[in-house]
Amino acid sequence: MNGHPHGHGNPDEFAPRLIAWELTRSCPLSCKHCRAAAHHGPYEGELTLPEIRKVVDRIASRFKPIMILTGGEPMLRPDLIDIIRHVTKAGMRPVMATCGSLLTEEKAAAIKEAGVERISVSLDGPDEASHDAFRGIPGAFKSAMAGLESARRAGLEFQINTTVTRSNVGQLEAVLDLAIAQGAVAFHPFLLVPTGRGKGIQDEVLSAEEYERVLNRIYDLKLASAIPFKPTCAAHYYRVLRQREAEAGRTVTRETHGLDAMSKGCMGGLSFAFIGHRGVVQICGFLDEPAGNLRDVDFDFTRIWDESPLFLKLRDFANYKGKCGVCEYRRWCGGCRARAYGLTGDYMAPEPSCSFEPKGWRKRMAEQAPVNNAG
Repeated sequence: MNGHPHGHGNPDEFAPRLIAWELTRSCPLSCKHCRAAAHHGPYEGELTLPEIRKVVDRIASRFKPIMILTGGEPMLRPDLIDIIRHVTKAGMRPVMATCGSLLTEEKAAAIKEAGVERISVSLDGPDEASHDAFRGIPGAFKSAMAGLESARRAGLEFQINTTVTRSNVGQLEAVLDLAIAQGAVAFHPFLLVPTGRGKGIQDEVLSAEEYERVLNRIYDLKLASAIPFKPTCAAHYYRVLRQREAEAGRTVTRETHGLDAMSKGCMGGLSFAFIGHRGVVQICGFLDEPAGNLRDVDFDFTRIWDESPLFLKLRDFANYKGKCGVCEYRRWCGGCRARAYGLTGDYMAPEPSCSFEPKGWRKRMAEQAPVNNAG
């Protein structure tokens, strides 16, 4: 296949390594950036426990990905423990994303006993004022910190996630310090993708030049960090990583397994997928474009993974447009397809937050420019 990122036809070459599953869209918070524009609900038509079990069994019959149980707030599902146990029994590794506000020591212990290896809790500022303003609910910071305390007492590992915007980019080091002080085992900064409620805060999206500066800052912080540090929704960090490592005379070792693995930039449709609360499969939670509905294929996720035209299109780099289509770093980066969609309306467009110029790009543009024959 022309432009194929790997160049051979093994059908399991693109095996899902991570699947994020929105168990419910209901959520007690009202975050400014929420991709799902979630509220407390309830939401009609969410997948039932028997349906979820069928999906899990179909996936496990062929793949064994890490399963990220998310929402909304997954703890609002009364059958959460049953879901975790079924994922664990099927041979997959469950982890969970939670806002922390519903987490007690008893619930944390039950989640761990059912098989969850790690939870993530988001802190979008190092203090009550900054975090609560972003999360849209007074007391969100205090409840998140109480949730972390419950996880510590139960011996449940947790990582801290942070959505990076113009408002808090200057607080990144302070949030990292707080994460370490709280006992986090990892820190994952997410670069804002303007979708869902996030469309209303597009002025918080970093410019391409600001993005470049923060990615280089993240590289420096990661080198010095006492805990694993994984930038997410930051596809061209993987280009920055290779540039900086080459300058230092080091070779990048590709990590493809584990909760903090540094593999490549945009993994959507390549080694990552998202399952929505009503069974719609997407390349990720931020790109609201359906690849298929599990209820239409007898809950067989593998059929959508193998046959979805959206997934197949993304797996052929010949379809990538502009700079992303010719960039020498495209197999490591790929650009954020969701950010391209959110800012341009075209998920195959070049990453709008990238200032890098591929080799020969200016010459190519000059050759394609219309000739002025006037006079």
